[in-house]
Amino acid sequence: MLGFLKEPVVVTAKINVNLVALTVMGLISRLWGLCYPRAVVFDEVYYGQFVSLYMKRIFFVDDSGPPFGHMLLALGGYLGGFDGNFLWNRIGAEYSMNVPVWSLRLLPALAGALCVPLAYQILVELHFSHCAALGAALLILLENSLITQSRFMLLESILIFFTLLAVLSYLKFYNLQKHSAFSGSWWFWLLLTGVACSCAVGVKYMALFTYMLLLAIAGLHFWHMIGDQNLSNVSLLCHFLARGLALVIIPMGMYLSFFYVHLALLYRSGPHDQIMTSAFQASLEGGLARITQGQPLEVAYGSQITLRNVLGKPMQCWLHSHTNTYPIRYENGRGSSHQQQVTCYPFKDVNNWWIVKDPGMQQLVVSNPPRPVRHGHIVQLVHGITTRYLNTHDVAAPLSPHSQEVSCYIDYNISMPAQNLWRVEIVNRESDTDVWKTILSEVRFVHVNTSAVLKASGLSGASLPEWGYRQLEVVGEKLSKGYHQSMVWNVEEHRYGKSQEQKEREVELHSPTQMDISKNLSFMAKFTELQWKILTLKNEDTEHKYSSSALDWITMDTNIAYWLHPTSGAQIHLLGNVATWASANTAALVYLCLSLWYLLRRRRKIYDIPEDAWQLWVSAGGVCGGGWAVNYLPFFLMEKTLFLYHYLPALTFQILLIPVVLQHLGDHLCRSVLLKSMFSALIVAWFSSVYFVYCTFSPVTYGQPALSLTELKALRWKDTWNILIRKQ
Repeated sequence: MLGFLKEPVVVTAKINVNLVALTVMGLISRLWGLCYPRAVVFDEVYYGQFVSLYMKRIFFVDDSGPPFGHMLLALGGYLGGFDGNFLWNRIGAEYSMNVPVWSLRLLPALAGALCVPLAYQILVELHFSHCAALGAALLILLENSLITQSRFMLLESILIFFTLLAVLSYLKFYNLQKHSAFSGSWWFWLLLTGVACSCAVGVKYMALFTYMLLLAIAGLHFWHMIGDQNLSNVSLLCHFLARGLALVIIPMGMYLSFFYVHLALLYRSGPHDQIMTSAFQASLEGGLARITQGQPLEVAYGSQITLRNVLGKPMQCWLHSHTNTYPIRYENGRGSSHQQQVTCYPFKDVNNWWIVKDPGMQQLVVSNPPRPVRHGHIVQLVHGITTRYLNTHDVAAPLSPHSQEVSCYIDYNISMPAQNLWRVEIVNRESDTDVWKTILSEVRFVHVNTSAVLKASGLSGASLPEWGYRQLEVVGEKLSKGYHQSMVWNVEEHRYGKSQEQKEREVELHSPTQMDISKNLSFMAKFTELQWKILTLKNEDTEHKYSSSALDWITMDTNIAYWLHPTSGAQIHLLGNVATWASANTAALVYLCLSLWYLLRRRRKIYDIPEDAWQLWVSAGGVCGGGWAVNYLPFFLMEKTLFLYHYLPALTFQILLIPVVLQHLGDHLCRSVLLKSMFSALIVAWFSSVYFVYCTFSPVTYGQPALSLTELKALRWKDTWNILIRKQ
């Protein structure tokens, strides 16, 4: 029974020594001296702030992209025991002892190191020789710009890693298609393709272009499968559904999961709250939630409310009034109604409170039971402190003469009767009988007499003059087919009024509410709002010292100084390997010219290379050349501040094209033994130059050793490079 124990258990495994060696070399090149410098390096000052906010669970919005990359950086901080206490305010600032520098930089460095064996495997899966694959990996290994970018708390190396992983996974899946369809390994690589794509997009939206490229390649491959008569309709349907699940459904689900984790981690109120809606702010712990907790949900006649404009940019503001009146005559000579001013005020104030009144009744308190206000109801809005009614009439607004002035009505016994009836329109209603809800409902107030809509016009224009205390203008805008968010308001603070007497009511307006009704948003509501903010929120792009144009990147006419030692000449620059960049550009040009030549010749029924070599050439160009194009050309259409590091994903694909072109030239154009020998000698000489450039610029790649003044000047190979040289 136990006879099997008489023989030893033997496990055999194939180990690709090339792959192991490349992985080790990649780890050494990226992890060596990772804690140096122990100071904030370039954009670490930017990403470090988000890591600290993650550690403290404080909500933030970053308009540069989705949260997955930030969460990976924060994971490094968490593993290192970072408490988030560091002031990220200056490049070059020394890290305090509580900052785990090695842990924070570890994940980007690991991602950068693993790009080396990934490059090797991609060329192998494209059916190129192991020699060509080894060359591609060594070029990635010795690329100075990729080393620099992967050794700090930055996102590009993580983006490139997931992008290359997605490409490799799809190629492995495709190569298993003919002989192992629907096998375990087939499913593994197909699913990993979708996972890697979603991770790449979750780091930066630029990965969307690579994702679309892979979808296009997958679609082309499936199109060819449709023409295969050996596949039944059922088999084709299964293939289609499998690809749809792995390449569309799973990436979408994972993308949502990134935001779910992000929002679950960041549950505390923070400095970015004000750009979110009141409902979103109220869902966070602290901040607005402390004020609005326990408010009544349904707005009723007699409710005391504050009205916040939904637009919220460039600043949040609340409908406001005070005892001052509009001047009888403006500076340009136009007259006003001389009524009480109504403005939008960007601060919380007791003068922001209004009372919702039933036009058919005199009472300003909530009845028992409360009578809720619904969509389409007519109301009057009474200013809580001055008890004057919100009003508009056919008088030009002070700053927007084509719109109507909005005021609180004062009876001057002249022929200008009050026009203070407003229709409540709930914009985000589910039915025409919806109840007006605190925080959740977004409403417009349509003036019954003139059909004008209450609008905070000052959010898109100038502030009122000194007589209006520089507050924002509110107008009555004539109703149009569409509407702008500046016309939409939501109730932020709310209580049920109980005091009919004015003095008692003023005391009531200053006191907090105590009723307990929850207003938590669903995840999808929070996701939709946050996603919209990320896509539409634009910081003012300012010219940066090291910003550049996309045209500067190809020839590397620019660089970025990442760090400078405060006393010595040690410094770190984002500079590429000149030999590699020039070779990559040459390879792309050669590939384009040869492809056009082959296409013209094939059109004339002249086939210079075998069909299998042509298919190999086309597929490699689609992956490598296509990867370069989709990661580079979109930058010409972007209105944002650009930097050299934006080119690195495209550069990685272009580098992969170099051994593709070299092997093709050696196999099909160098036909004699002499030519092959000469070509091999040229490749050795060229690769020696790549290694020489790598060694030459290593001091400014790793920041050590410190260079002398003469050595620094010698590194300035181009006049456009900004090598930092201290004045003696």
